[in-house]
Amino acid sequence: MAIETERRDRVFLIHLNRPEALNALDIASMRELNERLREFRDDPELLVAVLTGAGERAFCTGADLKKTLPPQTSFAEAYFAPYEQSVDEGLYVRAITISELRINKPLIAAVNGHALGGGMEIALDCDVRIASDNATFGLPEARWASVPAVGGVSKLLRAVPRAVAMKMILTGDRIDAAEAHRIGLVSDVVPPDRLVDHALAVANRIAGNGPLAVKSLKTLSQRTGDLPLTESVQLEQLLWGLLRDTEDRVEGRTAFAERRTPEYRGR
Repeated sequence: MAIETERRDRVFLIHLNRPEALNALDIASMRELNERLREFRDDPELLVAVLTGAGERAFCTGADLKKTLPPQTSFAEAYFAPYEQSVDEGLYVRAITISELRINKPLIAAVNGHALGGGMEIALDCDVRIASDNATFGLPEARWASVPAVGGVSKLLRAVPRAVAMKMILTGDRIDAAEAHRIGLVSDVVPPDRLVDHALAVANRIAGNGPLAVKSLKTLSQRTGDLPLTESVQLEQLLWGLLRDTEDRVEGRTAFAERRTPEYRGR
């Protein structure tokens, strides 16, 4: 299978499994990734997902250019057709845009090797990015007379300083893991053989927190970037109020007072 998944208690591990193509995504694997992410979103037992690539050479190198050649139909026809009927490159924008799925649970990108083009856009759609020390990042679309299709420019400009982002976007050059860490694109850099274990450890720490609080924090991260500061703070206050009387919040305070691990139930 092009996309392999594994349940690790409350954590969903997703492997992009096309190492022979540097984990580039063709139409079939884009569909499959979209479906697995929906599965994660809709399963109340799963709290955090970790996305990584098979092997150590690549996290994902975006669209498989050999299998996503210009289609016979127009982009408008493919884009506005029902999702199930979209069969050509027009599906790419819809299938790989994680933000459109409205997932209110944390996503962690465990970036092993190259994260290029659409692969970097997948990483940018994740809430936490952890890199192996052989990882590279880039948006090379300008070299091939195109632009990032699923938010790469907008999200990179929000993730790192503007001058750094614009240099990457306009030149198509890559940066290595050390530089990605220096500019704040990734939170951690670890050896390749520790990458998935480290990402799972972070995922399990998140999964051990109050699930309603974690979902609220994800909601804040998705919405506050487009709000003025006063409205952003108001949203924080609203979500705090929604959580104030929940069983989990009471349990958290009780567990703290009793010096024990809290047992959250998501209510």
